[in-house]
Formats: sequence, C-alpha cells, structure tokens
Amino acid sequence: MTAPPRNAVIVHGTCDRAEYFGPQYPSLSNSHWLPWIRKELLSAGVHAQTPEMPQAYEPVYPLWKRELDRFDVDDGTLLIGHSCGAGFLLRWLGETRVRAAKLILVAPWIDPERERTRDFFDFAIDPALGQRVRAVHLMVSSDDHPSVLRSADAIAAALPGLVRHRFETLGHFTAADLGGDAFPQLREIALG
Repeated sequence: MTAPPRNAVIVHGTCDRAEYFGPQYPSLSNSHWLPWIRKELLSAGVHAQTPEMPQAYEPVYPLWKRELDRFDVDDGTLLIGHSCGAGFLLRWLGETRVRAAKLILVAPWIDPERERTRDFFDFAIDPALGQRVRAVHLMVSSDDHPSVLRSADAIAAALPGLVRHRFETLGHFTAADLGGDAFPQLREIALG
C-alpha cells in the first residue's frame, strides 16, 4: 500500500465566455465536483488547492503555467485535472520534468482538432512522464464528446503504463452528468 499524498492541486477546465463572466455560474475552481473533492482530500489530511486559472474561456499556456508554478509540486503531490486542465497538466509535467505522486486525468481534452485553444496544446506528450509520476490514471466515459474520446485514446497510446478507468454514462463528469457534486469514484482513485 502506498502512502497517501501530502498535498494536491486540482486544475479545472475551460468554458465559454458567457459561463466565465456570467453571475449565475460559480468560478470554475468552485464548480462541479472540485470543491467536493478538495474537501474530501482535506478531510483525509491532504492539503488540497483548486487554483483559479486565468482567462479560462481563452486559455493561454504561459499564464496557466505561471499560476501552477506557485504551488509546491513534488513526489508527494497528487495532481488532478479536468478536461482542458488535464491536458494542461500533461504539457506542464512534460515541460517542467517535475515529479509527482499521482496524476489523475478526468475526461482529458487536448483539443485534437485545435478548434478552440490555438497553441495551448502545441506539445507532444512526454513518454517518460510515467517514470517521474508514480501512478497515472485516466477517467473517461464512453458518452463524452468525441474530441474527449480521441484525446483519451491519444494519451493512452502515448502513456501505455497508465490505468484507464472506463465509464458508460457519466458524460464529461460535470455536476449534471454525475447527478450532483459528489464524485466517489474520483475519491477512491485519489486516496487509493
């Protein structure tokens, strides 16, 4: 049995401009299951943070990198990324060569058609990432958007040692898809 992580950083995904600025929506770091998993990790003794990534409606890699660089990420850190946040973590880990305890990619998206993110995902997945991160997990549901399914397949092909968790009816793992904010499957992987 491995020791639980000492700390965790949870990175949200992207959204459109209307959601980002709309007063009826919470900030992305406080949406869907992010506050729930942060609280679960804190309750388990894991110091957890959910940074608010800048300009999430039009992500710019150097801005997101600068935000994540503020945190102490090392071989005792759990990293969780949702959608665009998962793709961002793949790029960040590949470029920085940082070590981590565990990486969980939830509905990872790397914009395979380059429809929305311009150069945000102009990178190759580092095949040596698995040598610096002790465990890599990918969570994907077969009813998610085709570009997420293509992203998940590309990531799995580039990182053959990852553990792939397949679901059938959880969509993009949003609160609407999960039927609320709780995400017990993620907690099990994060603390297992």
